[in-house]
Amino acid sequence: MKTLTRPNTDRSTFTETLLASFKKRASEADREGSFVSENYKDLKTHRLFSALIPKEFGGLGMPYSEMCQLVRAMAHSCGSTALAFSMHQHLVAAAVWKYKHKGVGEATLRKVAENQLVLVSTGARDWLGSNGELKQTEGGYRLSAQKHFASQSVVGDIAITSAPYLNEKGDWKVLHFPVPLNAEGVSLMDDWDVMGMRGTGSQGIVFEHVFVPDTAIALERNRDEFHPVWNVVLTVAMPLIMSVYVGLAERAMELVIAKGKSNARKQEHLKFCIGKLNNHLVAAQTQWRAMYTLTNEFEFDLEQDNSALMLSLKTNVAEACKQTVGDAMESIGGQSFYKKNELERIFRDVQAAAFHPLPKWNQYAFTGEKLLA
Repeated sequence: MKTLTRPNTDRSTFTETLLASFKKRASEADREGSFVSENYKDLKTHRLFSALIPKEFGGLGMPYSEMCQLVRAMAHSCGSTALAFSMHQHLVAAAVWKYKHKGVGEATLRKVAENQLVLVSTGARDWLGSNGELKQTEGGYRLSAQKHFASQSVVGDIAITSAPYLNEKGDWKVLHFPVPLNAEGVSLMDDWDVMGMRGTGSQGIVFEHVFVPDTAIALERNRDEFHPVWNVVLTVAMPLIMSVYVGLAERAMELVIAKGKSNARKQEHLKFCIGKLNNHLVAAQTQWRAMYTLTNEFEFDLEQDNSALMLSLKTNVAEACKQTVGDAMESIGGQSFYKKNELERIFRDVQAAAFHPLPKWNQYAFTGEKLLA
């Protein structure tokens, strides 16, 4: 039985040569905690930052499902590159959905495609309440905030962010807007020294009295309330992000099988371990496919039921991927504990699956509250 198949793609821009170069650089980025800069140069050369953007706007017109497969395959070589790349792609995906369904955002999509701009999400700190402070000033607002876990911020061009605002009526709102990362008052923290995903360049971003013009405000919503915008964000973001962890789990399985073929006669229990691993991996793969099926190539409605289902699937996929990799470590044994073993890095990288919005206990509460309502 074949448990792993690499995605089929005829895209000349995404080749095995590219994957091989990412793989060679992965251990160095992990060891040094340095951003995968060379990989990003390669991705820009092949114009993959605009892959989801329609061809008429200068993009490649890649289907959403194919992008999920691309990210998954990338994770086989370098989890950090795949994760950072997915963060950009989910912002592009949201913009594509808005254009297709609302007819807005063409200029942004064209600009990203023309310049291969890197978009940075601060979503990990921007759930219903957001964080930071906005104060009104002539022509706009002044933003002060710290946004952590901002993947690829070290090379980013534009942060897609939000912050709370107390309006003249005394009501708390959250405003959403882009901020150029070269704007006055924007700086990066040197704080990305972490266990896994060490090459994602996820430095925190500091905004000190940064001017945000009125014309930049894309959305105003009530603070601490669920808004339909999250139905878009969750539906396009979660499948892409979980593609990374499915790819890591598949690579762990691949390593175990390769090792098992040479040790199967000596370790009778290994066939049971691999059978168990395969069950976890199938659970991850099947529910991940259900996630991007919900996205339906951007043809989905803004239904909160979809968001609740997507978040439940996200938790299940994350747990199944972590279980797959954890069991892979046990199957191989003590040698998997050495840093020279690729599986050791995969084990650390896959732990990050738990921290993407929503963490499982928050997801349980969100889903339970909706069901009780």
